[in-house]
Amino acid sequence: MDKRDFYEILGLSKSASDAEIKKAYRKLAKQYHPDANPDNKEAEAKFKEITEAYEVLSDADKRAAYDRYGHAAFEQGGGGTGGFGGGFGGFGGFDGDIDLSDILNGMFGGGFGGGGRRRPRGPQPGADIRQTIQISFEEAAFGCEKEISINTSETCPTCHGSKAKPGTETSTCGKCHGTGRIVVQQRTIMGMMQSEQVCDACRGEGKIIKDPCNTCHGHGKVRTVKKVTAKIPAGIDHGQTIRLSGQGEAGDVGAPAGDLLVTVSVSSHPVFERRGNDVYMRMPISFVQAALGAELSIPTLDGNVKFSIQPGTQTSTTFRLQGKGIPSLRNNKHRGDQYVEVYVVVPKNLTEKQKEILREFEPEIGAQAEESKKGWGHFFKKNK
Repeated sequence: MDKRDFYEILGLSKSASDAEIKKAYRKLAKQYHPDANPDNKEAEAKFKEITEAYEVLSDADKRAAYDRYGHAAFEQGGGGTGGFGGGFGGFGGFDGDIDLSDILNGMFGGGFGGGGRRRPRGPQPGADIRQTIQISFEEAAFGCEKEISINTSETCPTCHGSKAKPGTETSTCGKCHGTGRIVVQQRTIMGMMQSEQVCDACRGEGKIIKDPCNTCHGHGKVRTVKKVTAKIPAGIDHGQTIRLSGQGEAGDVGAPAGDLLVTVSVSSHPVFERRGNDVYMRMPISFVQAALGAELSIPTLDGNVKFSIQPGTQTSTTFRLQGKGIPSLRNNKHRGDQYVEVYVVVPKNLTEKQKEILREFEPEIGAQAEESKKGWGHFFKKNK
């Protein structure tokens, strides 16, 4: 019987996101899990079908192969296109575990890469998990710790990854003799060709499991949600990723787990703007402060600091506060600087008294105003 489409099994479209795939699997797995349906063979078969679909669609590489070739991407020894089109049936069953030398061996009768060697599949390491977290501007600057919940797989606590029911024995696969690989010959338009593929009897395990573990149903792993504490280093920037080794999907017995790759998304700040390791801000000052000078209280990542500006400070004048920026990601002892651009705020809604004072004040600075116009004299004459 032809296998059902994996997307159809999970009730999804081919454009489904990773989150939608995970959500659909959780819902269906909960509904058809054998623990919730004891002695229900139909539910058990449904659960296995759901799990197989999820294992392919939740893995980026497997999903890409499936989207392109369908079930043929994982079938062994099957004729037809095998994912490469036309009559090149010798390429059938490509499952991502065949390297370039395998392909060349198949095409040229083992004349490449060690003369047609049979390479055991061996324990497979766990897949990496990618996660994005949101942190504040200050947390990015000074570092922090974040607890992350991840949906992952872990080694089955019942069979400890052996995939077999405790107390039972496994036997060496009689088809591949424990290597996990077989050599198949196929007739193509180029003649007879041979290729090395994963054994379809034991699926590359090299052993036959007659009594699968009841907890993991012969997968050696179970799905779980676990919490991981990620240490975010000081100075990290928006879009950067840290790697937590061994916190990804569980590997086969004897193989390491994958890694957790955490990408940070840094929230914008209402006052500060980051440029490299420097921090920029604009600060309003009054006309009086600009004219007479003043001691300002300037906000920084370390709290407010005092800074004196000189009389006659103009709009767009920029000051530097050394060492008040973002710590360097490579060396936290080195920090960027903070740049403060001041601008003069023109008052609105003046009272009559304030207006009168300014009218009296204007003649007093008339000479200065005329002096400042001298450099623009040709412009004023031109536009009379």
